[in-house]
Amino acid sequence: MKRITKIDASTVGEKRKLRVAAYARVSTDSKEQMVSLAAQKNHYERYIQSHPNWEYAGLYYDEGVSGTKKDNRSGLLQLLTDCERGLIDYVIIKSISRFSRNTLECVEMVRQLCEKGIYIYFEKENIDTGKIEGELLLSILSSLAESESHSISENNRWSIQRRFLNGTYKIGYPPYGYDNVEGMMVINGEQAKIVQRIFDEILSGKSAGAVARSLNLEQIPSKRGGSWTGHTICGMIRNEKYTGDVIFQKSYSDDRFRRHTNKGEKNMYYMKDHHEPIVSREIFDAANAMINQNGLEKGHEISAGKYNNRYPMSGKIRCGKCGGSWKRVKLSRYHALACQTHIQNHAACPLKAVPEESVKAAFATMMNKLTFCRSVILLPFAQRTKERKGTELLERLSKLEALLEDSMERQQQIHQFFTSGLLDPAVYAKEEAALAEDIKRMKDEKKSLESHMSGGYEQQEALDRLLKYTAKGITLTAFDGDLFTEHVDHIVIYDQTEIGFAMKFGPIFRERI
Repeated sequence: MKRITKIDASTVGEKRKLRVAAYARVSTDSKEQMVSLAAQKNHYERYIQSHPNWEYAGLYYDEGVSGTKKDNRSGLLQLLTDCERGLIDYVIIKSISRFSRNTLECVEMVRQLCEKGIYIYFEKENIDTGKIEGELLLSILSSLAESESHSISENNRWSIQRRFLNGTYKIGYPPYGYDNVEGMMVINGEQAKIVQRIFDEILSGKSAGAVARSLNLEQIPSKRGGSWTGHTICGMIRNEKYTGDVIFQKSYSDDRFRRHTNKGEKNMYYMKDHHEPIVSREIFDAANAMINQNGLEKGHEISAGKYNNRYPMSGKIRCGKCGGSWKRVKLSRYHALACQTHIQNHAACPLKAVPEESVKAAFATMMNKLTFCRSVILLPFAQRTKERKGTELLERLSKLEALLEDSMERQQQIHQFFTSGLLDPAVYAKEEAALAEDIKRMKDEKKSLESHMSGGYEQQEALDRLLKYTAKGITLTAFDGDLFTEHVDHIVIYDQTEIGFAMKFGPIFRERI
């Protein structure tokens, strides 16, 4: 007898959910922009999940790259690749300009996806490429986006050139030794002393690398809070701003938005007595002559950089007594880790060397404890972190970015009208002042939010990585350099019997040695 299976009518023609991905592009690759990406991811996840027939397929993004070419946009290329592989059915993008400002590339990419039945929805323009009139409208708006990109660039260049000529150009990020106070370069007293010291030490015959090493040993932070290098020192010696003068347009962008050092292709503008000097012109000239004489135009860091790259722990060990850095040394029978301050002056730091193998063994012990006590230590910590982390800040950040973008577009429009002679100067001044005030207020709030969130964002990523590792239940029997680099920020040597591992996700775990 033949066997017959009934097929339920409700299952015939049943469709799977549409796999929807989003694409974003941010202007820089700073930590704050990672928070911005988190806000966009939160927005798209909520938006896609609000459609019952959609399924979230991920956020693709590019950081710190121009929208004029796709070749250097790895996130966009990966999106196209995954579309080719059949992993995505529909794409959402905030605006055409975020997708591409190059008309030809934009239309080609859209056609390429449409041929595979994959359509794009541009939120700002309310365009769905799956509709009949989509490609024509897209071509027009994409052309406008490319034209607008060049127009904005030209307007900015014109504005900057005028400020160069009349001496009103404001330096947004002044060099070490100065602060930006309401657009003015104002001397930072503590940093200015370091600048004067650097010039004095170069004039005394020290190399740039030697000056950098002495600053690092004293744990004096550089402009960005990192370590000093010979290259940094040479750059400071050659920076005319320390004399109170300034040269405008040392670099420029070409028509394809690529940045170049100005080697005579564009005019430069020299302004004398632009701000208060830190060193005299005589000292500046003499220090530069010394650098030239010693052949250090490019600068070299001759110890720390090369040495630190050889061992996973190098440059990551701090002294619990004096705060100095430690390094790897060879004793008679074994390698050890020793405080550099103690090596140079026993009286300045009494802490003696500790065996390197003891520190490595302590790391393995610590990681094993985290693995086997995962449910007691890491999971409760992760739960507490998750409870503190709400979506309110991300939602506020998303709204701020949208409002800020609208205000900046409005600012560009009225500037374009004014430079074209279509807007009365009095009206322009009033509108510009109001918009500038709104933009500053929103930027300040956005910066505050990003600063507050960026630290927690990085720590959360570090915690996630550690949770994934400990979930494997691996028992370490020896030191693993890659594992150390991935999870440990630095080591603190408290004494010869106890050390601490400062983890990248926040806590410090102490171990006996």
